[in-house]
Amino acid sequence: MDDSKDIDDAALNVEETQRPGIWELALPSILGNLSYTIVGMVQVKFIATLGAEGLAAVGAGQRIFFAMQAILMAVSAGTTALVARAWGAGDYREASRVTMASLVLGGVLALGMAVLGIAFATPVASVFGLDPATLEMASLNIRWLSAFNVVFAAMFVLSAALRASGDAWTPLWMSVGVNLMNIPLLYAFVYGRWGMPEMGVAGAAIAAGISFSIGVAVLMTMWIKQRFRVKHVAGGWWRKDRLKRLLDIGYPAALEQGVFQIGFFIFLMLIGNYYGTEAFAAYNIGVSLLAVCMTVGFGFSIAGSTLVGQNLGANDHEGAARSGWRACLFAILSMGTLGVIIITIAEDLAIYFIGDAPRTVELTVQFIYILGAMMPLMAIEFSIGGALRGAGDTRFPLMATIIGLLVMRCGLALIATYLKLPVVYVYAALIGDYVVKGAMLIWRFRRGKWKTIVPNTALAHSET
Repeated sequence: MDDSKDIDDAALNVEETQRPGIWELALPSILGNLSYTIVGMVQVKFIATLGAEGLAAVGAGQRIFFAMQAILMAVSAGTTALVARAWGAGDYREASRVTMASLVLGGVLALGMAVLGIAFATPVASVFGLDPATLEMASLNIRWLSAFNVVFAAMFVLSAALRASGDAWTPLWMSVGVNLMNIPLLYAFVYGRWGMPEMGVAGAAIAAGISFSIGVAVLMTMWIKQRFRVKHVAGGWWRKDRLKRLLDIGYPAALEQGVFQIGFFIFLMLIGNYYGTEAFAAYNIGVSLLAVCMTVGFGFSIAGSTLVGQNLGANDHEGAARSGWRACLFAILSMGTLGVIIITIAEDLAIYFIGDAPRTVELTVQFIYILGAMMPLMAIEFSIGGALRGAGDTRFPLMATIIGLLVMRCGLALIATYLKLPVVYVYAALIGDYVVKGAMLIWRFRRGKWKTIVPNTALAHSET
């Protein structure tokens, strides 16, 4: 089917065909994800009133939910690489067709994961060694998050496509709107205010689901009405070769996320089963407090991924390499600076969010010191890993994750647990993880093989 009526190339402004700069992509992505980070901190503050059990339940629920999202990384990685490359080559119809195919594929996969999440919430959450009350709270949280899984997928995939085309501002406004709704809903459902039921930990999942549902409804309506540079198409998107390219690029990213989640499961199982609820809660609180650094890294990951893909689409290999290195430099400087600041005020932050729980505060501060010091290396993982994925090189980041996370982090954590060392030594195992991954990713990017992983001739084969 000819979809030329759906997409009018002449309607594209000159500005839309030009490749944006790193900060044009990174800044709105950072701000958008910062809004999610702020909501995460508010959630920690609210749930902290339920004690270490509530915090541990939210941490376990989120870990399961992130594991469920791993398969969507396949779709998102393929979407980013193919939309960015098509856009850089000036093939705007193909960029829109990839977006439509990605949304359908992502929705179907998300629905299947939602069913599994609802059905197996309790057995899966039980692996963390939580006490019965905490396990029950975590299971409810997982079920409610699963119920909204298709909505989360739609926001995830369409936002990735918009960013890959160079439009990082629309996802920013959507995320700000979603999170402005999320905070009052959190208060209402966690504590049972304004006529809403008191849901506790589960209320956090319900609040997120409702706010995302409203945001996705607005986003999809605007997309169907052709308000975005990546257009809605009625036909021509369902092609076997297009879906195959999405999956060929994406499945290593999904496997990487699967390995990532398995590694974290092992890591957190060791903490939960051998060091208790307080140590488990401290890990999750520390990650939440350092999330502002990771938000910055994610912004540069998006910028690097998009610009590398667009430059390769335009056959500008040197420009692609420069984009990756610049994203890495800015990420290291930004994340490193923020990491130092958070380390400096770690104890004050922990006391503010946790309250009167000396042991949990102590362990949280120890963890922040370790992870905060790793921010420059984590910046390499975000930026260079994103650049490689934008080029379609998704297999090497998978290898780096296997060696860094499974072999180094989990291996060192197992040794520390076997030797019955204090939990701070288990936390410190992540140092080996980030050192190895950073070195591997830098080596791969310097070699330049990623420049020809996906030949531009593949785009021509997708035309109808």
